Amino acid sequence: MPRHVSNPPNPWESTAVEWIGPPPAAKLQVFEEEAKSVLNENRSPDIPFRYSVNPYRGCYHACAYCYARPTHQYLGFGAGTDFDTKIVVKTNAAECLRRGFARRGWAGEPVVFSGNTDCYQPLEASYGLTRACLEVCLEFRNPVAVITKSALIQRDVDLLARLARGPGAAAFVSIPFADEKTGRRIEPAACSPRHRFAAVRALAERGVPTGVAIAPVIPGLNDAHIPAVLERAAEAGARSAFLTMLRLPAEVLPVFRERIERAFPERASKIFSALREVRAGKLNEASFGARMRGTGPRWRAIERLFEIHRRRLGLGSTNGVEEIEPRRPRGETQRGLFDEPPEGAGR
Repeated sequence: MPRHVSNPPNPWESTAVEWIGPPPAAKLQVFEEEAKSVLNENRSPDIPFRYSVNPYRGCYHACAYCYARPTHQYLGFGAGTDFDTKIVVKTNAAECLRRGFARRGWAGEPVVFSGNTDCYQPLEASYGLTRACLEVCLEFRNPVAVITKSALIQRDVDLLARLARGPGAAAFVSIPFADEKTGRRIEPAACSPRHRFAAVRALAERGVPTGVAIAPVIPGLNDAHIPAVLERAAEAGARSAFLTMLRLPAEVLPVFRERIERAFPERASKIFSALREVRAGKLNEASFGARMRGTGPRWRAIERLFEIHRRRLGLGSTNGVEEIEPRRPRGETQRGLFDEPPEGAGR
């Protein structure tokens, strides 16, 4: 079991605070563990990568919509505020990754960082586990892709640039909101959109293939932000962009509902009505092939809005991972990305 840390390192005392922003009011609790492995094999036909690495469990960004929240329950924690403030740190992540790469059966397939929770959340400023793992990838010349909503990724632009010139690397910055006020209500501890666009620029200027993810799209809340996000992404040097539809599995729905009703009381009913409109009357769709996108006229209008501006700005439609790994055939397996315990749980 993870061990509670009485005096955890403070990420806001490091020089990285310029990227992670001011400390939120929520109290952070840190638990350390020695993982048995960090290479997680994903088997969903909706996900364009096979292997991911997650040095942390839980995420201090506290995004109301995070689909990974239910995984915290495998640790005996809750999917709500526990997921936001009780962060488990895999202190031996780099050593586990090295062992995984060194085994005879490893074929050098690309690995994706943040397949579950953000690998550049604030504690990374203190622990440096993601950076250590990237160094292992460089040592073994293993291609990588990174998905994050943190400007802290700029700290590792040197490693990502070297990986991009060698085995291959791609980075995507998740920016679902164009303005800080709206984003802060839904992603309270994530850095501001302007800092994220600055991260896109820093990565692009160093030659790292970089894109923007409008993820998730929340109809009735941020679909109107799409043109502005794409415009600023192109100005910052992004090569491509993609979007995904909001997912509200299991215990995520009550967390999201509570946040929306508190943050946007005058708009909440319209937001949930719009969600039902693109989910055929439901608030969530769990079926493979449908859970990452909507349906119906409203969703088609959202996709058309995205495509018009993406093409106008000359942005590619790849999700970044496809640049370093061909997509596996759909229907290869029948398990979802988060339908099983996180790696190491119960083993």
